[in-house]
Amino acid sequence: MIRRASKIATMGAVVLGVVSLGGCATKKYVNEQLAPLSSHVSDQDTKMDAIDKTAQDALQRAEAAGKLAEGKFVYSMVLSDDSMKFDAGSATLSPEAQSRLDAFVEKLKSDNRNVYVEIQGYTDARGSEAANEQLGAKRAEAVRRYLNEHGVALNRMSTISYGSENPIAPNDTAEGRAANRRVVLIVLA
Repeated sequence: MIRRASKIATMGAVVLGVVSLGGCATKKYVNEQLAPLSSHVSDQDTKMDAIDKTAQDALQRAEAAGKLAEGKFVYSMVLSDDSMKFDAGSATLSPEAQSRLDAFVEKLKSDNRNVYVEIQGYTDARGSEAANEQLGAKRAEAVRRYLNEHGVALNRMSTISYGSENPIAPNDTAEGRAANRRVVLIVLA
């Protein structure tokens, strides 16, 4: 019986020793293992902060664009008739076009409203997509500069190029291509 008790005591001591040794770790070991993880977590926090700032900036820009988009449509003016035709590959305003824009500026002044003008530039389908985007932007910018020189504040205008998108006439005739070389002015309140 004493032998049996001795065996049980020895077994208990061995089990207790194994359990206690398995759960022990030194402070040095823990620090060595966790230091790289701590550095990685810190790097991730820095990246998350940068992403959060970028997201907040994007949200602010989207909210500002949304406010503009909420503006109530007042009227639009399409500049594509004979007085406003752009020559192929050109963004130069003709004297007739300038006269039409002068009338537009006077209308804006007489309406005496806080309006916002979106200036959309278009081209015909000839040329590459990239070239048409650039030419549409140049046409819209030429109109924006002219309007600004005649009293329309820059912060009340924006330009956008649609290039050859959204044609109003077929591009397979000279007349259709001429009609597609246009600028559209959208007035929002």
